[in-house]
Amino acid sequence: MPGLTQIDRTTTLHKNNSLQLLCFFLEDNKEIYAINVFKIREVIKYSGEISQIDFKDHSLIEGLITIRGVTLPLIDMNKWFHYDPENPYKNLTLYKTKSKDLNNEVIIICEFSNFIIGVKIYQADRILDKKWTEIEQGINIAGGAHNNKIISHTRYFDNRLVQIVDMEKMLADIFPWLEQEKNKEFEQLQKVESEKIVLIADDSPTILKNLAKILDKLGLKHKSFLNGQDLLNYLFSHHTSEIGLIITDLEMPEVSGFEVIKQTKACNKSAHIPIIVNSSMNGSNEEMALSLNADAFINKSSPLEIQAVIQRLIK
Repeated sequence: MPGLTQIDRTTTLHKNNSLQLLCFFLEDNKEIYAINVFKIREVIKYSGEISQIDFKDHSLIEGLITIRGVTLPLIDMNKWFHYDPENPYKNLTLYKTKSKDLNNEVIIICEFSNFIIGVKIYQADRILDKKWTEIEQGINIAGGAHNNKIISHTRYFDNRLVQIVDMEKMLADIFPWLEQEKNKEFEQLQKVESEKIVLIADDSPTILKNLAKILDKLGLKHKSFLNGQDLLNYLFSHHTSEIGLIITDLEMPEVSGFEVIKQTKACNKSAHIPIIVNSSMNGSNEEMALSLNADAFINKSSPLEIQAVIQRLIK
């Protein structure tokens, strides 16, 4: 979308209730996968050095690469697809992505949840423009090998299946210490005095599970939804006086978090309900969410941060 600033681009996509997906392959002309372009800095062909940091056969990190002076970890997505947390020492070298160009690795530089990582693929393809209503909930579509790493799906221009990757789950698998840090925070949580229900929406079952665990520890009643439409259906079919707070992701099938904010705040019966955006995509997305009258924007599922914001906002 040339000529638009990032905030203009975010605004345009929001107004159309749409998103853009970068499609790619892990093997020649096989299954099609995709990542939301807002999580992507760039796609590069890399012929530089890969500094290996772990020589174990089960390692998910290929090594470290340096891009314009920034050193970041490189992950082979095909290896990650075959990683099984129930069998963490499984040999993953058999699933190494073979490069189409022997002299260059194709790498997607991703930035989300305050991390920058390189993701090795076979070939980048086109960008798809899709309405959120064209994104369908779908977990483990391609079979058991993917271990719920596919979050949703849509259709290619020729009607082939496009599988959208759960990048937050990738981070959790690759950097287990992140969960250890959250567990330390979790133990510090204290109960929040409220009888109101908290509604949470996120298309990642991993994130929903983490949020539910946090809210249980806070002693709060809650209901979970895998997309924005289901949350809105519940919201507008119940007494809004029972609902104390909404926590929503931004990128979700059927109805995005932007639309959840817009519709909730536009209705007189629900406009008073505080909305917390829980997202891995900040920057222009945060600006856009706050401009629509979201009440807070936090990074994905930080227990103490969530507690502090809830204590401030819940009625």
